[in-house]
Amino acid sequence: MAFSEETIRLAQQIWDYHHVNHTLQPADCIMVLGSHDLRVAERGAELWLQGYAPWLLFAGGLGRLTLGLWQETEADKFAAVAQQMGVPAENILIENRSTNTGENVALSYQLLQARQIKVKRFILVQKPYMERRTLATFEKQWPGEQTEILVTSPQIAFKDYPNQDVTLEEVISIMLGDLQRIKVYPEKGFQTYQPIPAEVWAAYEQLVAQGFTSHLIAE
Repeated sequence: MAFSEETIRLAQQIWDYHHVNHTLQPADCIMVLGSHDLRVAERGAELWLQGYAPWLLFAGGLGRLTLGLWQETEADKFAAVAQQMGVPAENILIENRSTNTGENVALSYQLLQARQIKVKRFILVQKPYMERRTLATFEKQWPGEQTEILVTSPQIAFKDYPNQDVTLEEVISIMLGDLQRIKVYPEKGFQTYQPIPAEVWAAYEQLVAQGFTSHLIAE
């Protein structure tokens, strides 16, 4: 399906907002959040191979998009990608029971506690359009002592992101769903507050009016 230049322009605004543009620094652990997108696993492995942290943690069981699509969990599938890229198995941690970001937080914390691994700085790796929501969720829900959180994602431009696994229409719809959650979830205690510029919210409203509503929640 072809979309107008205006639709692409509005979607690019949402895409740009979802990026937090953190400058990465050495950390105690790289945590890769599971999904259907193996490029996220590749980004996490690249960072480990570049020496950013001693541990590479993959979190994710089978979620809404992978349940019925994959036979093995997201974390196990991602870990296999990392090992194929050269990350030793002894440096990989696997949390493969969680089905959402909140469970990613809780179960990964339990795993690190059990292994007696202290994390003062995390690098979180997520899909490009989920950077900001991931930051907001971890800032609110990570237990224990204060932990610095840096977020990154596969270094892919918006126009190049759709592939055989996710269409442009799906990407736009998912981005709008995440932006809506960034707006409403702080009131529910799920995430920290993230300011949304007026022009970004205007772009959201115009795209919703165009019908990109499949990932919105009832408020």
